[in-house]
Amino acid sequence: MAIWCSNGPRVAGIVAGLLIDAAVGDPRAGHPVALFGRAAAALERRLYRDARVNGVVHVAVCVGGAVALGVAAERVSHPVARAALTAAATWAVLGGTTLAREGELMAEALEDGDLERARERLPHLCGRDPSSLEAPELARATVESLAENTSDAVVAPLFWGAVAGVPGLLAYRVVNTLDAMVGHRSPRYERFGWAAARLDDVANYVPARITGMLTVLAAPAPRRALAVLVRDGHRHPSPNAGRCEAAFAGALGVTLGGANVYGGRIEHRPTMGDGRKPGVGDVRPAVRLARMVGFAASALCVAAVAARASRKPFRT
Repeated sequence: MAIWCSNGPRVAGIVAGLLIDAAVGDPRAGHPVALFGRAAAALERRLYRDARVNGVVHVAVCVGGAVALGVAAERVSHPVARAALTAAATWAVLGGTTLAREGELMAEALEDGDLERARERLPHLCGRDPSSLEAPELARATVESLAENTSDAVVAPLFWGAVAGVPGLLAYRVVNTLDAMVGHRSPRYERFGWAAARLDDVANYVPARITGMLTVLAAPAPRRALAVLVRDGHRHPSPNAGRCEAAFAGALGVTLGGANVYGGRIEHRPTMGDGRKPGVGDVRPAVRLARMVGFAASALCVAAVAARASRKPFRT
């Protein structure tokens, strides 16, 4: 009789999802995350009050629904169908290929000296106001966004997929999306978005530190990257983003941080790194670094899931 393992469909599905993301990236329209965003916004309109408890309920309903959907997918009895559902979930929550493509498009625009095109593309990477940014600040914003989003769009979903399968994949993406929607500081979301922001901090705590260490290992000068990560990673106001940005700063030999404008609101971020400010020529190396970190995280995820599978054999 053939020997199969309970995690076999998970391994196959994650590998297939990684390959699909590498081949096609995100669809231009009808992305599952965008569909969820519309549903979450509709629920917000019904639940919104300027109170933390309403935000907690909003997060609980959204995340609970994602977990339930993931559990249902993993209870599908046919292994091929279960692998296909895992592949679909993995592809839906990953954003590494699209992130790298956006970085390359920014590099092309900046290298061409087309600031208007670069400003139009920046919102695809982050929420900063690009209207008054010149090439150096556009380059810095791109490098910082590549660093943080390598964790958010690649390492973190793969980590939770390895830990908890499809429920982990879907729950993480929902948490991260809710943080982007309501977790930012503003008069409307100061209380309502509290739960989403805190849960996102918890969900990204370990993945951000894995991202930092993978960046160190992928860096041309690992000792320098590690030194900057250890010294500066805690200086960022986010408990997680600083680890990613500091590691990228050390890896690329640049200094990140400074004043960022979000919808007319200015935030002053501490500087991280010892080198010069990033320029146009640093965007492509940052893209390559993000790809290397994503590849390493993918290999670790598959290895971890496969190792768990090999310890749980059963006969069919």
